[in-house]
Amino acid sequence: MRSLKEIFRHHSRIKGALDIARYIGPGLLVTVGFIDPGNWAANLAGGSDHGYALLWMVTLSTIMLIILQHNVAHLGIATGECLAEGARRHLPIWASQSILATALLASVSTALAEILGGAIALNLLFHLPLRLGAVLVTGFVLWMLFSNSYRKLESGIIGFVSIIGIAFIYELSLVHVDWPEAVRSWVTVTVPGGSLPIIMAVLGAVVMPHNLFLHSEIIQSRQWNKENPAVIAKQLKFEFVDTLFSMIVGWGINSAMIILAAATFFSSHTPVTELTQASQLLAPLLGKSAAVVFGVALLLAGVASTMTAGMAGGTIVAGMAGEPYNLKDPHTRLGVIAILAAATAVIFMITDPFKGLVYSQMLLSVQLPITIGLQVYLTSSGKVMGTWKNKPLTTGILITVGGLVTFLNIMLLISLFS
Repeated sequence: MRSLKEIFRHHSRIKGALDIARYIGPGLLVTVGFIDPGNWAANLAGGSDHGYALLWMVTLSTIMLIILQHNVAHLGIATGECLAEGARRHLPIWASQSILATALLASVSTALAEILGGAIALNLLFHLPLRLGAVLVTGFVLWMLFSNSYRKLESGIIGFVSIIGIAFIYELSLVHVDWPEAVRSWVTVTVPGGSLPIIMAVLGAVVMPHNLFLHSEIIQSRQWNKENPAVIAKQLKFEFVDTLFSMIVGWGINSAMIILAAATFFSSHTPVTELTQASQLLAPLLGKSAAVVFGVALLLAGVASTMTAGMAGGTIVAGMAGEPYNLKDPHTRLGVIAILAAATAVIFMITDPFKGLVYSQMLLSVQLPITIGLQVYLTSSGKVMGTWKNKPLTTGILITVGGLVTFLNIMLLISLFS
């Protein structure tokens, strides 16, 4: 018979596990940006052209994402303010409004790619024109955002991510995977000839400005007592577990995309350059059900990532007004509607979807250093963070990662126009 002490210890472990499980959620909303349609295109191109060789870039990009996203969530927990609120409070008004205005433009660029991805999926599944599909995706996302509470939205997006993961598990079950080669490629850096643009696309685009703003806001959905250092320390620990778990989920899904492309297209010497082409090629190789599952997963990825892009827009506009994110507040609602409406309008104006994605990447490349610089400034400031400010080593790591991501974005931008 167990002693009373052993029973209490057992119950404490169970309670701790349940506490962590209840905390999981904010990180998965950020993960959606890590598996958006833009990443799909780059991953499928990488796998079809170079097999398993580029899996290492998923590992490296995940590590960079964990560092930056954990740090910006640290800001939200320690101060109770998101990145946009912090900019408004701690910078001159002209500087904060200018920075946040560029972040809004970056959010429009992000939303454009997400909505376009959902529209492509509707075209694959139901042969709808891209512009009609864009309107339907935008309308559905607005309905979801304004008719559900945050917790329901979080649960819905987590459900979408789960279905996307299950879809790729199903796809992988249909192909023969060289797992020993995949394992080696996850940890071995190789740069095959002609692969540099794809490497830059994945590593450079994995950290997106809107996700940094969003994570610092939604982490506050978990309530805590900011006056109690012990409570803050516990929240930071739970947040790291949430971020680590969520980024590993993103790592798995992105890896599955490359592995699927390697096992199907690379093995049959079939290069893939577009999402539509990938779906059309899967049907004769793996059967019609594989193409349908691919389209459904792409649609869910487009819808879920569009939702988070809209939430980020609401967060930024609310921050410009010095307010927290609240969908009942007119500033937040304005931000959500303006971001998604502007992105949809741009889709109507472009005649070449690929060029639209190129220009959206250009805006992200220019804005990203600004957001990362703002993050590092705020989280390294004793005035802002108090005793929770970054240690010098942490600041150095953030600057290094931010510099690397910025360099990759600039190189990608140059390659797109060269």
